[in-house]
Amino acid sequence: MMRFHHRSHCYHPLRRETIAGLFLLLFPVFLPCLFTPFSHASPSTFSEWNVPKPKHLPLLRSALQRESSNGELSDLWAPLADHGWRPCLRSVNAPSALPQKPEGFLQVFLDGGLNQQRMGICDAVAVAKILNATLVIPHLEVNPVWQDSSSFIDIFDVDHFINVLKDDISIVKELPDEFSWSTREYYATAIRATRIKRAPVHASANWYLDNVLPVLQSYGIAAISPFSHRLSFDNLPSGIQQLRCKVNFKALVFVPHIRALGDALVHRLSYPPGQSEPGSTNYLRETTDQNDKQRPQKFVVLHLRFDKDMAAHSACDFGGGKAEKLALAKYRQTLWQGRVLNSQFTDEELRSQGRCPLTPEEIGLLLAALGFDNSTRLYLASHKVYGGEARISTLRELFPLMEDKKSLASSEERVRIKGKASLLAAVDYYVGMQSDIFVSASPGNMHNALVGHRTFENRKTIRPNMALLGQLFLNKNITWSEFREAVVEGHQNRQGQLRLRKPKQSLYTYPSPDCMCQA
Repeated sequence: MMRFHHRSHCYHPLRRETIAGLFLLLFPVFLPCLFTPFSHASPSTFSEWNVPKPKHLPLLRSALQRESSNGELSDLWAPLADHGWRPCLRSVNAPSALPQKPEGFLQVFLDGGLNQQRMGICDAVAVAKILNATLVIPHLEVNPVWQDSSSFIDIFDVDHFINVLKDDISIVKELPDEFSWSTREYYATAIRATRIKRAPVHASANWYLDNVLPVLQSYGIAAISPFSHRLSFDNLPSGIQQLRCKVNFKALVFVPHIRALGDALVHRLSYPPGQSEPGSTNYLRETTDQNDKQRPQKFVVLHLRFDKDMAAHSACDFGGGKAEKLALAKYRQTLWQGRVLNSQFTDEELRSQGRCPLTPEEIGLLLAALGFDNSTRLYLASHKVYGGEARISTLRELFPLMEDKKSLASSEERVRIKGKASLLAAVDYYVGMQSDIFVSASPGNMHNALVGHRTFENRKTIRPNMALLGQLFLNKNITWSEFREAVVEGHQNRQGQLRLRKPKQSLYTYPSPDCMCQA
């Protein structure tokens, strides 16, 4: 960091005033985006320069003075009770049944972020099985928000993927030469007979047999784009449902360098650097301390889903006053051209319905009310927080042992994931799966994927009661004891207890009963 040393004897008062005036005149020239009210960059820049003060200051003050009993902490860290369900995955076909001649090659083009693409990959395998097609390793589109061009093989272990599914479907890394013309660019230039563009959301198996199979049989190849959320969760054979779960929970494994970095982060969270007493002659005490240090510490992973897009799309008030509201409204109009229904409601209506994402301050108050104290090791999983580091300051004040990728790993260790949103998210996903407790500040694809995966492995996951919290935070007269009692009571059954999937719900979030069996 550059440091500027002030030498008072070198500056005459008049010269200081002259330099200050010149700086004010030139500042808009060098940083015009800050002075252009309608530029695309102005909303985020403006909002991050005007971080609001805490919205719930009385609760925050009380939370900072909180004390947790050992009993509370032991209850929090206690593993989930055995729910009587077990992972239950098997191959759809016996190996001898697979070699029948496939109908052709199936390509899919997946948009969205990492976890949306992950679910699309699972669906692609299922559709290939329904059509008896050979699946080409899915193409991941460049996300327009994160601008990450990482491919399937940059994120997932492709050889493991193919090997785990070898008894279920045929998969190839690339098309043979005779179909090398079938590329993303080819389909972007004109209407093509081999592209299926209008696959309905949550289409049935019969839709694919009626609309895609004839294309495969005619041309030997079919490309479906877009493909996110294009397969129903209901009325499918149990074998197809199990195959989707097998892909999600067994076949999709991150590449080795992601796993290695994730393992390093988990180890540093579990075994933080200890403080020894150099020169001590108490051998028994040293041995006891050394044994204690070998015992892994528990930690919480918090997925803080509070980026600029989330804040703008929610149409909620985050305490930044009129300037922030105008900046978010402008950004919302730029990205979605008024197609945000939430903007028709007041902030009070949105909060009481649980439709506002929790701010870092609010998720910190939730965790404190549940009983986590300032000795809790917290790993912050997020890409870019709206408002920057200053917005996180209250959360860090509540949990001073909070870590993230930058604080735990050197820049050299992070060089292969730097600037790549999908790889950054993959590391967070991996660490989230290893944590003692996972908490997601707001629902979303990362939340849904990890809730389902941790349910599959019977790991504790706290799901914030958004409607309850919205109503509690609207009550400006609520005391800390009242807030804490309501939070504890409202989250007793939201800590990862198994919930059976209902019709139309995603089996990636609710893996039972499709992918699990009762013991």
